[in-house]
Amino acid sequence: MHADRSEDERRELVRRTQLALLAMRLGDDTGALDALTWDESGERGDARELMLLLFGACSELVATLGDGGTAPVKVQVFDETGEEVSIDDADPPVRTAVRTLLAQVHGNQEAAREQVEIAMASAAPNEVDSLLLQALRWTARLSAECLERGLPVPGWIADTPTG
Repeated sequence: MHADRSEDERRELVRRTQLALLAMRLGDDTGALDALTWDESGERGDARELMLLLFGACSELVATLGDGGTAPVKVQVFDETGEEVSIDDADPPVRTAVRTLLAQVHGNQEAAREQVEIAMASAAPNEVDSLLLQALRWTARLSAECLERGLPVPGWIADTPTG
């Protein structure tokens, strides 16, 4: 989060992200994206900050699942048919998501921010939506796995309603 973001703006960002995460857990991709919409024009609040919040959470969850880095966690990429593909063969939003997550996992927030900036500068609106959905899916799956194992999750995720 940017330091100049007001506490009220941060709370609103987290609240909307929680609603999107709940919709994702319920299998409602459209509802998840709708929760991230700030106004009648259909604009997604600050998509950059949303992505960085989600990828930051994913990074924490991967570290938790990987026992602080002592156990490997494998990131797999699948195509629309469910077949595993190499990152180079994945759709551009998925490649960006993987690169952003890897940068976060390795503690390189600047590289993560750069990946998001590149995506935002060159992505069509549907690609931004795809990237947000990917980050929400990973956050939902990783947090569910942590909770199933009795491992901690970031506080804002733990406070997300479960439906």
